[in-house]
Amino acid sequence: MSTKPSTDTALLHDIRQLIDSARQRTATAVNVELTLLYWHIGRRISVDVLEGQRAEYGKQIVVMLSAQLTREYGKGWSEKQLHHCLRFAESFPDEQILYTLCRELSWSHLRQLTYVVFLKRATITFSASLRVNKSRFLPNSRQAPACVDCYLERL
Repeated sequence: MSTKPSTDTALLHDIRQLIDSARQRTATAVNVELTLLYWHIGRRISVDVLEGQRAEYGKQIVVMLSAQLTREYGKGWSEKQLHHCLRFAESFPDEQILYTLCRELSWSHLRQLTYVVFLKRATITFSASLRVNKSRFLPNSRQAPACVDCYLERL
C-alpha cells in the first residue's frame, strides 16, 4: 500500500502537466488568430478601402467602422483599436514574418513594437529627405549642412 500515494502523486503531476500544456497551446493559438485578425483588418482598411489615402475620408471610415463593429461585437472595436490595426498592418507588411512574430510575441508586445517600427521608418524617411533637401531647409547657413550631417549620423 505504500506505493499507491506516490503513484497517485505522479499521476496527478502528469495530468497537471497535460492540462497546463494544453492551456498554453490554446492561449498561443488564440493569440496568433487574434493578431492575424487585427493585421487583416488593418490591411483591408488600408489597402482596399483607403488605398493609401488618409485625411478626412480615412477618419470617416474609421469612425463608421468603429460604431458599427461596436454595435455588433461589443467593446474592443474603438477608433483607437482600429488605428492600432491600421498602423500594425503598415508596420509589418509581410504576413509570413508577422506569423512568425505572433507565435512568439503577444498582441500587446507587437502593438508596442509596431510604434517602434513606425517611428524608425519615419526617422529614416525624414533623414533621407533632410539629406536630399538640406539646402532648402537651411538655406542661409554655411555651417548648417555639416551640423545636419553630424545629427543624421547619430540616428
